[in-house]
Amino acid sequence: MDNYVTVIAAAAIAAAAIDARAQQADIAAAAHIPIPEDPDPRIKKLAVVTVTGGRMTSLPSQIPTTIEGITGKDVEAKINATDSEDALKYFPSLLVRKRYIGDYNHAVLSTRASGTGNSARSLVYADGVLLSNLLGNGANFTPRWGLVSPEEIERVDVLYGPFSAAYPGNSVGAVVDYMTRMPRQFEAHVKVGAFTQPFELYNTKATYSGNQASASLGNRAGDFAWWVNVNRLDSDGQPLVFTTRLVSAGSTTATAPPVTGAVADKNRLNQDWYILGTSTQYHTMQKHAKAKIAYDFSPTLRANYTLGLWHNTSDGKPESYLRDANGATVYSGNFSVDGLGYTAASGNSARLVATDFPRTKESLEHTMHALSVKSTTRGVFDWEGAVSAYEYGKDRARTATVALPAAETGGTGRLTDLKGTGWITLALKGIWRPGESDGTHVVDFGLQQERYKLRNRVTALSTDWRAEDGGTPFSRFQGDTSLLSVWAQDAARISQNWKAVGGGRFERWNASNGLTQSLKPPTVTSPDCDESVLAGSCTKSHPSRQASTFSPKAALAYQAAEHWTVKVSTGRAVRNPTVSELYQGGFSSTGVFQNGDPDLKPERSWTTELSNEWDWDASRLRVTIFHEDTRDALYSQTNTSVTPNVTNIQNVDRIRTLGLELAHSMQDIGMKGLGVDSSLTYADSKVVQNDKFPSSVDKWQIRVPRWRANLLVSWKATPAITTTFGARYSGKQFSTIDNTDINGFAYQGSSKYFTTDLRLRYQITAQWSAALGIDNLNNYKYWNFHPYPQRTYSAELKFDL
Repeated sequence: MDNYVTVIAAAAIAAAAIDARAQQADIAAAAHIPIPEDPDPRIKKLAVVTVTGGRMTSLPSQIPTTIEGITGKDVEAKINATDSEDALKYFPSLLVRKRYIGDYNHAVLSTRASGTGNSARSLVYADGVLLSNLLGNGANFTPRWGLVSPEEIERVDVLYGPFSAAYPGNSVGAVVDYMTRMPRQFEAHVKVGAFTQPFELYNTKATYSGNQASASLGNRAGDFAWWVNVNRLDSDGQPLVFTTRLVSAGSTTATAPPVTGAVADKNRLNQDWYILGTSTQYHTMQKHAKAKIAYDFSPTLRANYTLGLWHNTSDGKPESYLRDANGATVYSGNFSVDGLGYTAASGNSARLVATDFPRTKESLEHTMHALSVKSTTRGVFDWEGAVSAYEYGKDRARTATVALPAAETGGTGRLTDLKGTGWITLALKGIWRPGESDGTHVVDFGLQQERYKLRNRVTALSTDWRAEDGGTPFSRFQGDTSLLSVWAQDAARISQNWKAVGGGRFERWNASNGLTQSLKPPTVTSPDCDESVLAGSCTKSHPSRQASTFSPKAALAYQAAEHWTVKVSTGRAVRNPTVSELYQGGFSSTGVFQNGDPDLKPERSWTTELSNEWDWDASRLRVTIFHEDTRDALYSQTNTSVTPNVTNIQNVDRIRTLGLELAHSMQDIGMKGLGVDSSLTYADSKVVQNDKFPSSVDKWQIRVPRWRANLLVSWKATPAITTTFGARYSGKQFSTIDNTDINGFAYQGSSKYFTTDLRLRYQITAQWSAALGIDNLNNYKYWNFHPYPQRTYSAELKFDL
């Protein structure tokens, strides 16, 4: 990876320097940027969008719907941002499930009517490149946040809801668009930071710390521009997973030796259990490098190329709380607590079952490429062509199947290899302005192709799980999906005070090459179990599928008064099943394929919002009512209508959400430099029909709380000093679809929370700045299956040239 960084820097510098010409662009009024002038008063009258001399967001700002934004300078001044997803920390109704600094595999985005288990119900882009991982849906398929460092962010915009025909049905929750820096002149930046978290939970009492360094360099000259950014993060997170035993599962006749150290607690169902220790605490090392080159063929035609490299290694360590009579740590074998007997699993190399206290290691190298050519005449017709590829060059996860302490020196294990996985996107767009002379029409249209490829192979390692390659094939699953889309939308000015947008998206979805294979169960024959591919294994090939859908979109805006605008938007979104949901699974003891479901239906959602917006010089207020009705929602649940019951990814017949969102911003209130941004969200989100699991009807949707609120108060006390206070609140929520997890403050539970943050930034000189921060100042202990970070201190020093 260090060689990659050197190559990128050399290539970018050799490419020459450039003048990245400023583009005049429409940007969401919600971005809270003071606008000195308005070159297009027709737009200003309707208060749908405003214009500023900055880089263009790729979001469809012509659509009169909710778009919120923040600039990179505001992120730097006001937010303790150690990862790019921190830029979204105080957006209305959004939550990123970031478990620790550098969380690379569970940081899922939650939106108004989608919880943190629904990663495939939102889209994240960086400079038009897809970062969302649509190979699956859930915690293991998070956006690739690591390919954007906080220092390179120029701005972030969020489009709420599936109201633009330019995006597929995965936009049902929100579309996040990161725009990263391109220089207008020579510039260089270096930043170093450190953070530390004293952590106390159960019998763990430790301090987890880390550090971060970032450097950027860029220039412009003539028709060329280049930009290079490198970033390194070294982070120790708090324990995330715990080893437990139900009190009721203990044997009263056992004669196992007694141990001390087990912690009595209640689980999420409020049952008594023991916490035996931690089973995952990550030490993560991330390296990120990105090079961007732009060339202007003419004043109105530009080409851009981006190369991003991301390398991640993690070391997962457990800690047993159990001690025997001699004070030695107990990792496996029989033991007793308060007279009840239990067994700590020591692993099973034959079935590749890990121990109760597993050692793990991961090593990932991912590459991102993107090339675009864009016309910006601002005349009757403009166009853009873009292609991007995201590749898993290396993606290996290792787990020991032998117990500690022996696992520290080798032994058996399993290797999960995802090499060959990735996705490719192609987009052709056009903008036709037949009414440019009077502003009556702006027509956007396009053709898009997306292809997703998942290859997951598990092998058994016989000698050294830490470094052994190859191994004996144990299981695998794979599959491809593709989406071909044609879309168009017309933004029409009906009159001086009315604007309407209508559009639609036609999609052709395909799933193919589906295959599931695992070690053959002890028993026998089944039509699902074909041994022809690998002797001793069950292998099932899944038939290809195709489906076609059409999703209409519409929006309307009315300028009711000088400072008051009314907007209404509605749209249909179809979220197709991912490869993982279709094919990831195994076989029962009788050889029947289970867990995945190749016959899953797509989610179909109708979303509507009605907004009233008041925009004055120093303040802005938005009141939005939103409604979402989803049929065939995709969730893991138990089908109780069959015998025996089956638990896997299933279609939930209908989920309905009705909510209210308030967003308020005030600047220079009471004293110069004082600003307040706040939001409040109420969402009544319930399962209204679920024939496979009737006990879930009228229960809350998983991880969608009724109440959420954010507050960010900033004060620019002097031109050099900015102080910020932030607060975030989320109410009660559930992680089970039947809401039986009544105890949110437990491992595997989902709790309410209220946290506060502080930041102080000092501009020492024109080049040097420093910042101190505290996240979770009140040290609130809260959960989202895993424990969130406790009070965390951070410091950073930056040089800008």
